[in-house]
Amino acid sequence: MKRQDLLAALLLAMALPGPVSPAYAETAPAAAPLPGDTDESRRAEALLGRAVTHLRSHGGKALADFSVSGHFVDGDLYVYVLDTQGVLQASGGASFHMIGRNVLEYRDPDGKSLFAEILAGARKDGRGLIHYRWLNPQRGTVERKAAYYQAVNDYIAAVGYYAPRATPEQALSVLWRAVDELQRRGTAAFDAFNDLNGGFVRDDTYVFVVGIKDQRMHAHGANPRLVGRKVAELKDAAGKPIIEEMLRIVVQADEGSLEYQWRNPATGAIENKRTFLRRIGDYMVGVGYYQP
Repeated sequence: MKRQDLLAALLLAMALPGPVSPAYAETAPAAAPLPGDTDESRRAEALLGRAVTHLRSHGGKALADFSVSGHFVDGDLYVYVLDTQGVLQASGGASFHMIGRNVLEYRDPDGKSLFAEILAGARKDGRGLIHYRWLNPQRGTVERKAAYYQAVNDYIAAVGYYAPRATPEQALSVLWRAVDELQRRGTAAFDAFNDLNGGFVRDDTYVFVVGIKDQRMHAHGANPRLVGRKVAELKDAAGKPIIEEMLRIVVQADEGSLEYQWRNPATGAIENKRTFLRRIGDYMVGVGYYQP
């Protein structure tokens, strides 16, 4: 079945109507966009653009403006600024209590040195995108977050946004890209699938790969601790043997989908999920989306 046919069939069945990834140096054209095609990502890039312009025009005098509520805030989006030594110089959001502190040693709940990586990326490329986890004060939960950043003279300005829910179309798009990557690079593609910044973790969507013969998890973008483990006995929150059922689907038909209950890595909550599946040789590739 062709991709277009599978997409049409899956959407009809659901009754739906008719990567950092590349970073850009400071010398790149101002209009060149960073990866991202959601409302949140576009708002974040727009706010960062305003902050960069303000910082270029006013230098260090602009820092106070970023920490004043309302001046550089768009809903739950805000600007934060590091200097080249890793000291947080401004923040219009939850990190305001860290202003004046060197944050290079700070790690997110997954152990990611996010500020150090921002500084390294800015030194190398001038501009980029990073994924990490951060407390969402509105929900009181640690959630997946992405941030655009850009170097401006002696500072690095950044704007982050919390991961929105992926659509079925977006999940299928990630699946097709993962299939192409696996067919092109073979098992070397697993490293990209496991990497938060490898281009295959998007909001609450990620890739996982299970060996059909060995029944081991070979890649998992949300939980790398599963990699290498036999997962045939893995069950969802309701006790459904999901891997067993998924493998049965791809062995019988090469592709399909399965609904079950699973923890959303972006919210930490158990939610209904639908995962699209595709067999590539001796591997099953899966990408799903969460249904509120």
